[in-house]
Amino acid sequence: MGTLDYYTALVRLAPAAVARGAVRRVQGVARQALYRRRERVDEARILQAYGADSAAALAARALETRRTGVWCEHSQRSSVLQALAAIPGARERALGRARAALRQEFDVFGTRVAFGEGRPVDWSLDALSGYRYPLEPMERIRLRQPGIDPKYPWVLGRLDSLVALAQGYWVEEQEQERARFARGFVQQSLDFLQANPQGLGVHWTCPMEVALRAANLAQALAMFAQAPEVQRPEFLVPVLSALAEHSAWVEAHLEDQCAIPNNHLVSNYVGLLVVGLLFPELPGAPRQVALAVKGLREQVEAQVHAEGTSFEGSTCYHRLSVELFTLAWLVALGAGVELGGGYKERLRRMYLAARAWCSEQGLAPQVGDNDSGRVFPLRDRADLDHGYLAPLGAALFGDASLAGGELPDEAAWLLGRPGLERFQALPPAPAPASVSFPAGGLHVLRGAGAVVTLSAGRQGQGGVGGHSHNDKLSFELHLDGRPVIVDPGTGTYTRDSALRNAFRSTAAHNTLQLDGVEQVALLSARLFALPEDARARVEVFQPGLELERLTARHDGYRVLPAPVGIERTFYLDKRERALAVTDRLIGMGAHEVMGRLHLPDRHARLRAPSPKEIARALRVPDAPRAFEPLGVELGAEGAARAVVLFASGLAPRLEPSSYSPGYGRVMQALAVTYGARLVPPAWLRWVVVFL
Repeated sequence: MGTLDYYTALVRLAPAAVARGAVRRVQGVARQALYRRRERVDEARILQAYGADSAAALAARALETRRTGVWCEHSQRSSVLQALAAIPGARERALGRARAALRQEFDVFGTRVAFGEGRPVDWSLDALSGYRYPLEPMERIRLRQPGIDPKYPWVLGRLDSLVALAQGYWVEEQEQERARFARGFVQQSLDFLQANPQGLGVHWTCPMEVALRAANLAQALAMFAQAPEVQRPEFLVPVLSALAEHSAWVEAHLEDQCAIPNNHLVSNYVGLLVVGLLFPELPGAPRQVALAVKGLREQVEAQVHAEGTSFEGSTCYHRLSVELFTLAWLVALGAGVELGGGYKERLRRMYLAARAWCSEQGLAPQVGDNDSGRVFPLRDRADLDHGYLAPLGAALFGDASLAGGELPDEAAWLLGRPGLERFQALPPAPAPASVSFPAGGLHVLRGAGAVVTLSAGRQGQGGVGGHSHNDKLSFELHLDGRPVIVDPGTGTYTRDSALRNAFRSTAAHNTLQLDGVEQVALLSARLFALPEDARARVEVFQPGLELERLTARHDGYRVLPAPVGIERTFYLDKRERALAVTDRLIGMGAHEVMGRLHLPDRHARLRAPSPKEIARALRVPDAPRAFEPLGVELGAEGAARAVVLFASGLAPRLEPSSYSPGYGRVMQALAVTYGARLVPPAWLRWVVVFL
């Protein structure tokens, strides 16, 4: 029934998309049928493709230095090392990552897994539950089972660790240690390929993972091109064959068969492009590159709004999309392949959007799903650390509107000395200003040390809502660069469907809930669907030097027996260093109204506001006329960040809550709850005074 409801909603919202999806499913069946009848890539086909008369002669042809500027080719090493030398600690960070990869130590969503140098890796292990996925045809693998999560072995199988080993090989100066990294690369690559035969096991169940694994393997192989350990035919033949087979698998299993293709399809194209351009002699590579170029040009238009926001409805998936489209751009540019001016401009605007909502500490608000996904395995970063994107974009495009701060490690690796020089030539950009992104549904007020990010727009993925939450009119507040009022995050996906929906629910967000009902019904059988029924939108956006106003509304509660519309107005008063929030209920009937403010920790307490704090709150536009005797102080005792004053009758209290700063991690936290039984028209008012 849940599936029926889902497709009914899709047909109502996007009938053309459903029809196109049906056509693509037929095409997908045909592609897979052709794939099953194809000739497998073996040693003979590899030698033929490279025009080599023996396996011993293969290395000179397959790993020859190419006259291109792709970042991972050995000809770029000197340039990369020069750029890294300009960044304090960059070389040491790369060596630290490489040595951890050599020891085969992995951080899997906060769970440490260590296998030891030179030992086999348990590639099919869900490190949290201890479950091991069976090595059987991928069609038989059940991905959605309570208590287990395929994303945990997928982290291992994406082979980010191979790129980390290659980083160590480039920055290490001692030849003995460089050889050790090369041996680790050979051992780990062969261990994965032998333990996970094509089409068998959990690592072949998701074409996105197959594509990104192939991209990492190809980039690492290019970086190790001069290592004698890699040039041996007993290694090179199976690895080149595996790259060709990975690409053929992805081509046959393109994730374009849903009604609205998403980041998975982009990942498919990126993998095909990277492998095909780095190793163009591989069987099928020219066709796959052409397919990827055409697909990426189409998907950047379909999945990135003209304003620069991702259509995913998630700030963390925005970061993932930026990295995907950037990797494709860089590899294509280095190989002399044109993706087009429209592609470049959309990508540049994605960087500008990320800069617009990041705090002074480079932290992004957590809107929508956060699965900790990245594409650049070049430096370890916290899930909400998106501050490196703006300077990376500045170095990539020579764009002064993105400039400022320090050159990130990623820019040194990907752009080398030319990127460093472009970055150093730019004057710092002015501080980001308040901005509204109507298509992406994100709206940002900035000033007085505050960054307020509001969610008010369509569900992501063209209204399907794959990575969206019931967060309409919810917001995050960062003060002096640090999160104070937060979106609780994601928790998990398929391991615990109840937890998944709890983190997606209205109650898990900083918005109003009426009569205990969801803004939009959560379909229990569809963990990645949220129909477009709330119709959230911004009605007023007025930036200003001293005062800013943002008014938005949604109609999710128009479906109640006594329907109600909700309108929320923010006033950011930079003179008083305060944020006033007014919720207006328009409708009929009596309703139990509950509001929540979720915190990132347990540092909060009830206390009486001081006369000075009350005076400041009263001077903010639309402030309550009288306040509750107790407000809520936010932040560690003795180092509080803000105090929230509520209008009389709202009865604030503190309740246990949860906060998930990244996928698979859930911490104890607190939520401020407030509310009353009200009959519209009615207003709820409160003020955050910054300390």
